[in-house]
Amino acid sequence: MGSGTEGTRGGWNRRRFVGALAGAAAVAAVPAPAAPPARRPDRAARPAARTRARTSSAPRPLYLGTYTSVDGGGAGIGLAEYDPVTGRITGTGTLTGVADPSYLAVHPNGRTLYAVNERAEGSVTAVRLADRKILGSRSTGGAGPCHLSVHPTGRWLLSADYTSGSVAVHPIDATGALGERTDLVTHSSPAPGPGQQGPHAHQFITSPDGGHVLAVDLGTDTVYSYRLDPVRGTLTEAAQAHTKPGAGPRHLTFHPGGRYAYLADEVGNTVAVCGYEPAGGRLTIGEPQATGASGTNYPAQFLVTADGAFAYLANRGDNTLARYAIEADGARLRLLDTVPVHGDFPRQIAFSPDGRLLFAANQRSGTVSVFTVDPPSGELRLTGEPFASPVAVCALPL
Repeated sequence: MGSGTEGTRGGWNRRRFVGALAGAAAVAAVPAPAAPPARRPDRAARPAARTRARTSSAPRPLYLGTYTSVDGGGAGIGLAEYDPVTGRITGTGTLTGVADPSYLAVHPNGRTLYAVNERAEGSVTAVRLADRKILGSRSTGGAGPCHLSVHPTGRWLLSADYTSGSVAVHPIDATGALGERTDLVTHSSPAPGPGQQGPHAHQFITSPDGGHVLAVDLGTDTVYSYRLDPVRGTLTEAAQAHTKPGAGPRHLTFHPGGRYAYLADEVGNTVAVCGYEPAGGRLTIGEPQATGASGTNYPAQFLVTADGAFAYLANRGDNTLARYAIEADGARLRLLDTVPVHGDFPRQIAFSPDGRLLFAANQRSGTVSVFTVDPPSGELRLTGEPFASPVAVCALPL
């Protein structure tokens, strides 16, 4: 997921194949939110918090995102199962009929899967999981959708269009199917950052308190906070937070306490701790700090453990996973180490529902690596040989 021009070459647009901008990491400086942070669980409580979902030995479903319009890509959404104890993945087939499903999300009730269709005429698709029936697609009104999430109420699908720099809202009916778009907002202010030709919305998520939805835009170096009308599905801008010029923010992940979040800056090769004020939806972005990567590197995605003790960052280029200790009730990140991802270009990472496994989708090697997560230390250990999956850009374990 990239920065710069948006031309296509052999089916790969600029977002799919990152260019060469990168920056140096700096030391951390952390903003403080206006209200006191939520209390962090003590270390004795962490293992239980991280494994709230009971783990059995029965195979669990795994869905794999890919590009269908490129050489060597997949034919649709990859279908697989994984052993929740060993992490071993077994392929079970492909759900065809879904074009360029590069990012996936599941409804809170677990019954419906949603995929972006990352094409010039962007759309989003719903799939009923019980029988894997495609429930239809809806236009996002923009180009190159690269991220989507389901609002915690289960009533709205939020999607981000990278190429057009826009975000969209679709209603979700009782069957999980999508209705016509209720809103579309294109980021027009501030002006694009250094080296950017326009806005590039990269992520659209809901804050932990549910009061605001936040859009991360790489092109404008901005995180936008919106209020979502719970009846009409319309967006009203509430606040903007700006990174350092040229940082290229890509992905935001909240601490479970809800007062802090962690931002990955793709172009600047940095991360930042952010303070968050639920009342107004205002994010305060701290100073850049290190990703633990060397050479050309594009940070992709953060994960935070359920107990708020550790964070992990996917480093594309350096091809590592960085491990951070989270300190001061979420206000501080301390880089502990990095481990090889055993693949090329880790585009996306995800925990299993119980938090015991971490999955890394490696785009250029076409593999999914699986790691066990050690509860007391947060250390990652590769479970075995990575699973082959064409142009693996998303792995969603359920």
